Amino acid sequence: MEKGALRGDKPKESCGIFGVYAPGKDVARLTYYGLYALQHRGQESAGIAVGNGQRILLHKGMGLVAEVFRRRDLEELQGFVAIGHVRYSTTGASSPLNAQPLVFRYAGGMLGLAHNGNLTNVAELRSRLFSTGSVFQSTTDSEVIVNLIARYGQSDLVGALMKCMIDLKGAYSLVILTEKRLMAVRDPFAFRPLCLGELPGGGYVVASESCALDTVGARWLRDVNPGEIVIIDEGGLTSLQGAISPRRAHCIFEYIYFARPDSTMDGFNVNRVRREMGRVLAQEYPVRADLVIPVPDSGTAAARGYAEAAGIPFEEGLMKNRYIGRTFIQPSQDLRDLGVRLKLNPIREVLAGKRVVMVDDSLVRGTTSSKLVAMMRDCGVAEVHLCLASPPVIRSCYYGIDTSDEAELIAAQKPPEEIRRLINADGLYYLSIEGLLSVFGDKRHNFCTACFTGDYPVPVDRTGKFSFEP
Repeated sequence: MEKGALRGDKPKESCGIFGVYAPGKDVARLTYYGLYALQHRGQESAGIAVGNGQRILLHKGMGLVAEVFRRRDLEELQGFVAIGHVRYSTTGASSPLNAQPLVFRYAGGMLGLAHNGNLTNVAELRSRLFSTGSVFQSTTDSEVIVNLIARYGQSDLVGALMKCMIDLKGAYSLVILTEKRLMAVRDPFAFRPLCLGELPGGGYVVASESCALDTVGARWLRDVNPGEIVIIDEGGLTSLQGAISPRRAHCIFEYIYFARPDSTMDGFNVNRVRREMGRVLAQEYPVRADLVIPVPDSGTAAARGYAEAAGIPFEEGLMKNRYIGRTFIQPSQDLRDLGVRLKLNPIREVLAGKRVVMVDDSLVRGTTSSKLVAMMRDCGVAEVHLCLASPPVIRSCYYGIDTSDEAELIAAQKPPEEIRRLINADGLYYLSIEGLLSVFGDKRHNFCTACFTGDYPVPVDRTGKFSFEP
């Protein structure tokens, strides 16, 4: 099947991280439930590491959370502090060696680490570490962080992290585990999300999204601040300020597509943001139509917002098959068009003869969008207008999301009118960058919009995403 036939208009998720310090509670099972809530952020591998005061126990593997862990696995992970990770590979191959958490021994004892994000200076750091004798087992940039911590191991762990933050460039939200304590670190630009919660009866949780806190019954306290190091141990919670950045650069694509709608990140509820994006889109492009339908699920909130603002009825015109997962056997080349139909099926009785506004979150390659428009035509729609709740994606992401290379980004290669003709839509409308940022009010300058503007907050080498050669 052609690359991206099932999700050709979507970049891949980043990763999800979770950590819990809760003496007297089943921290492995809490982490398991937390990772379940974050499964949308990574489906290639999953892992949990638990500290019991003496050592760190680890179980990880390839697959979904439910595939990697059995009841016996969780029962063997006894302790009072834990971290977990679900992964989609944005750097490094999809292999067991690259599954996280990473657990290692260094001068200070045992340490576990789980990372969400990408380093932009990984090739430079890896080359420097190679030249001074470091050994690497994986191809992830996360192992570079591990080696730096070990290199600075003559300091206490907090001191080592402070030194690491001077060296590290790019995006990194981290949960770090010792035998006895939990630490959380967020890069000074705060690219990737990370929040902090409190468990009833005592204990703390850190997670990529607040939906994971809700799942384990934790009360949301706050987001981890840019450049902050949070330390949780028997003495309670301590916060230290590490590196400082002149600006914030939260990933705006978290709100457009990646995060769960029930999550709140850096002061904004994802569902409300998406709904407002749809409202602004309707104000910018008031299409004359009979129905507004979403491309489920990430286009649903924006479609509701569009329908409300435009005064057009909202309908579910596409039904999603929720049983197609990561292990779905892909169609052969001659049946590749079935890939989209197996995931999304139109409701002919709703659509036939209607002028339809179809709202999606974004368009990256254009492969899926053209198939969806063709499905609309097959249903006998009078008109189909594709409205996108984001601006054109014209640049690759280097901070933890796997967008395509720029040569594969359709908006980087063709103007909107040519794209409209290519996908055979009656109209194609993108939310403007001004409209997108207006949703965030006076916080509009706190976001990374590099995939839409090419304005990279941290310099990147655009000759190639990443290199792991020494």
